[in-house]
Amino acid sequence: MRALNPPDCSTFRAELRANLRSAGWPPDVIADAELAFHELYINAWQHAGSPAPSVLVFLRPTTLRVAVCDDCPDLPPEPRTPTDPYATSGRGLHLIRALTHRFGAHPTRTGKVTWFELDAAA
Repeated sequence: MRALNPPDCSTFRAELRANLRSAGWPPDVIADAELAFHELYINAWQHAGSPAPSVLVFLRPTTLRVAVCDDCPDLPPEPRTPTDPYATSGRGLHLIRALTHRFGAHPTRTGKVTWFELDAAA
């Protein structure tokens, strides 16, 4: 059974922000990374039913890769345009694609990994 409230990811967001700041990344790219991470994390909770998705971060001098692992083998669908302009959901994958340089997903033995990459010189 899935919890009614999403898991708290504020600690991870703060750590991500601090690490990118200390590495000298531009504030606008840091904000994009935080929002893209939040979308992936909430999608893993909401659509894949993972109560606390695992997060992997790879920070290289010019590239950030964030991966969120969940327990559902279904790969994310192609981003769809919501038919209702006032819909409160359905735009997450569009946001991730707009905010990041690369985005994808691949299956694992126990579910899937959904990831994005950002370049420092955005």
